[in-house]
Amino acid sequence: MVDLAKIVYYPRFWDLAHRFYEESWEYTCGMHYNEILFEKKIAFPLVHSEAVFLHPISYGDTVECTITVPRIGETSISWHYEFRNQNGTLCWTADQVTVCTDMNEVKRKMTVPDWMRDCLAKIRSS
Repeated sequence: MVDLAKIVYYPRFWDLAHRFYEESWEYTCGMHYNEILFEKKIAFPLVHSEAVFLHPISYGDTVECTITVPRIGETSISWHYEFRNQNGTLCWTADQVTVCTDMNEVKRKMTVPDWMRDCLAKIRSS
């Protein structure tokens, strides 16, 4: 998780973001991410990601993640992440776009379902 400088190795930020992303579905839609994948048969491949590293996260730091949804398109969802350490210092931000697809045919886009739009309204940002 950390490199020789005792700070989080940069690819781990995306791993952490994805873990927080998976957990966010329980808050927004009341279901585990696995239910969305395997019962609803909906997948969300990442198609765009950009990040800004603002402050190192060191060994022993606690990370709090805030996830918001600035935009829901016809077939895509934009996500904004903010990682803060235990002192409230903003350490990392990322903007990512996922595309809604059918698990049985992940190369084909599908419309973001209305029930999902309603759930994600809890974390919509302007």
